[in-house]
Amino acid sequence: MPMTRQNVAFGLKTTPMHVSYQDILRVWQEADGIPEIQDAWLWDHLMPLAGPRDGQIHEGWTLLSALAAQTRRLRLGLLVTSNRIRHPAVLGKIATTVDVVSGGRLVMGIGVGGTHQPPGAGGIAGANPAVAEYEAYGLTLVPPAEGIERLAETIAILKRMWTEDVFDFEGRHYRLRGTRNEPKPVQRPGPPLLVGGWGTRTLRLVAQEADIWNIPGPPHNAVATVAERARVLDAHCAALGRDPGEITRSVQLTVDHDDLPGCRRTVLDLVGAGFTHVVLGLRSPYPQGVVHRLVEEVVHPVRASLGQA
Repeated sequence: MPMTRQNVAFGLKTTPMHVSYQDILRVWQEADGIPEIQDAWLWDHLMPLAGPRDGQIHEGWTLLSALAAQTRRLRLGLLVTSNRIRHPAVLGKIATTVDVVSGGRLVMGIGVGGTHQPPGAGGIAGANPAVAEYEAYGLTLVPPAEGIERLAETIAILKRMWTEDVFDFEGRHYRLRGTRNEPKPVQRPGPPLLVGGWGTRTLRLVAQEADIWNIPGPPHNAVATVAERARVLDAHCAALGRDPGEITRSVQLTVDHDDLPGCRRTVLDLVGAGFTHVVLGLRSPYPQGVVHRLVEEVVHPVRASLGQA
């Protein structure tokens, strides 16, 4: 999904936490009928990160497949898949199936997943919420360096599953024998690869492998922070000899439904920092007609300000 600064694209994110499946489906189907919204996204957690700990939350890939079957136009994915929850080959099979179900609309969003982090990391106040989540589901946190190594191996496995008939894989963390994956994804050679994150080592992997880079923006990371991280990505691309313009720069922004003028200003600041894909994260509960309102009060005014109306 290549984009340029002259063609800023917009997506929506419905975090499936403390919200019903019916409400998420309502928003996605509304967005599916509005061409100004290019894509829609979920996330990949198994317990709420905020609010009541006993609140409902839906598993991301299962939900994504259901939504893929009930939409027709939107590109779709997870911002982002945790590489710590599913074995890479199992993930490759799941993602292939969603691409087939959606008729070739999947964007393969993935990130390192749960690693040992200090309190307050990632713009989330307090202790690392992954600790309780991973203990509850029998998953293990790993050191950040190991997380990067595992993500690199997963990307290699995904690409081979999508393009090769049968293969073996011998990595430091994963080993496969006689892996087959049929049918192949509708998209060839496979779904676009979006890597999410902002650490310096993650950004080097983005420069090596990704079609799209995504980073959480306000309120988790300030505009100045994401702009500085973009410069780090540029440096990695220069060191590797890759044209940084080949990588779409995507940013998430949490929407305050009571301050859409502020949302517009922040979007323009992010575009000024070089981001050409803006994902508007919705807070639940979702108001009726929320997508139409965002298009009228954010998307259209932003595009008019950029001379894209």
